[in-house]
Amino acid sequence: MTNLEGAPAEASDVRGRVAELHAIREQARRGPSERATEAQKAKGKLTARERIELLLDEGSFNEVEPLRRHRATGFGLEAKRPYTDGVVTGWGTVHGRTVFVYAHDFRIFGGALGEAHATKIHKIMDMAISAGAPLVSLNDGAGARIQEGVSALAGYGGIFQRNTKASGVIPQISVMLGPCAGGAAYSPALTDFVFMVRETSQMFITGPDVVQAVTGEKVSQNGLGGADVHAETSGVCHFAYDDEETCLEEVRYLLSLLPQNNRENPPVAECDDPASRRGEALLDLVPADGNRPYDMRKVIEEIVDDGEYLEVHERWATNIICALTRLDGAVVGIIANQPQSLAGVLDIEASEKSARFIQMCDAFNIPLITLLDVPGFLPGVDQEHGGIIRHGAKMLYAYCNATVPRISVILRKAYGGAYIVMDSQSIGADLTYAWPTNEIAVMGAEGAANVIFRRQIADSDDPEAMRARMVKEYKSELMHPYYAAERGLVDDVIDPVETREVLIRSLAMLRDKHADLPSRKHGNPPQ
Repeated sequence: MTNLEGAPAEASDVRGRVAELHAIREQARRGPSERATEAQKAKGKLTARERIELLLDEGSFNEVEPLRRHRATGFGLEAKRPYTDGVVTGWGTVHGRTVFVYAHDFRIFGGALGEAHATKIHKIMDMAISAGAPLVSLNDGAGARIQEGVSALAGYGGIFQRNTKASGVIPQISVMLGPCAGGAAYSPALTDFVFMVRETSQMFITGPDVVQAVTGEKVSQNGLGGADVHAETSGVCHFAYDDEETCLEEVRYLLSLLPQNNRENPPVAECDDPASRRGEALLDLVPADGNRPYDMRKVIEEIVDDGEYLEVHERWATNIICALTRLDGAVVGIIANQPQSLAGVLDIEASEKSARFIQMCDAFNIPLITLLDVPGFLPGVDQEHGGIIRHGAKMLYAYCNATVPRISVILRKAYGGAYIVMDSQSIGADLTYAWPTNEIAVMGAEGAANVIFRRQIADSDDPEAMRARMVKEYKSELMHPYYAAERGLVDDVIDPVETREVLIRSLAMLRDKHADLPSRKHGNPPQ
């Protein structure tokens, strides 16, 4: 019961008022028009409410401020005052646990953010922080609402401030389901995880037209800031999928691996995979020859519950693997070198990727398992000039600062500074294990022999034979599998087939670990 201007009509009794309420709420639920909905569908995109229904458990959504409308006048806005003001906010459950959500409605002002729109988002973010529950944003907006000027820009500032306040307190997940340009892109960048959908979602600070005008470079929206670009090149996107349904289902899976907040542990799931299961396949997966590549993912599959894990940043910095998984039903984070990519070396991007993942796990009480097979840091002028020292220190800082249970397993080689950085005992790992194929040293035997015995090799009548003898001697004296164990640098050398059982037993012992950091406002990590 509304008049032609959209204002509530007079109602003579309570029943009339209730009927009026239902009519207004239904109008808010339907959105601006069928034409706008059809235009959204024509782009291959779901509506805001359809997305929320896919994300949350059926029938669990509770909407907040569905009748909110903007107060702006001028520039044609006074004639357009749709309910919700272009963003649907509220809470529901995912796998029975509370989750807060806001979803831009592109059908209303292109999802552009105005004062009322921003105020709704601020409120739901404050509620999520107060309730100690995850926040998921379903992003599909055209940036700041130009007609509202600086008020819209200030709205973004309030979002950024709350993103930062919530960081490390509650999980924050950004799901990109449409355009996200300009300053709006900084909110997803401040959250813990970013999901994108190919072809329909883009993120960039300056669009293709501006890029071409300033630099002369011609590029499409997807070529500039599409899902594949951010998943493979920039590292802005953690997960990329072909359609919204799959994307939102994976968001639900990720939430099942995360705690509600930093005061809780991640949920433990029932596990039918025996803790004592032996990994016989591990004996054949990892070659003893340190120069032969293999797929570390297969090692992870053999160790974890039912071979299931969720890899973060799967297509960026592929020389290191970061994954969330379970061991005996308990969530753990795995950091592992990938010998199939750049021989598993550490470089700038691998250091950044793992540092961020380590910090996330530590913030949300997720134990860390590190699987080492690392030949060192990637050499090269580009790496040095790009700041490998500074970026590598980020990973080192993250490990040293982490107070969650930390266990490392040296599968094969672990050389030089990369061995130290990859959660060695010397930087605070609680337990360090090694397989009998391990080689821990300052550098490979060939390089070490060339340095130590350079003069003897040069003066020899047969330099190659002398070099081979010195390499063999160095390996037998300083690189045999039990050298580190003899000096207490690893806690035990274990049978590879028992890795799963050893890790589960060790995590059970460390379950109630408590570690205090020095009193301080915050650290000053390398940037």
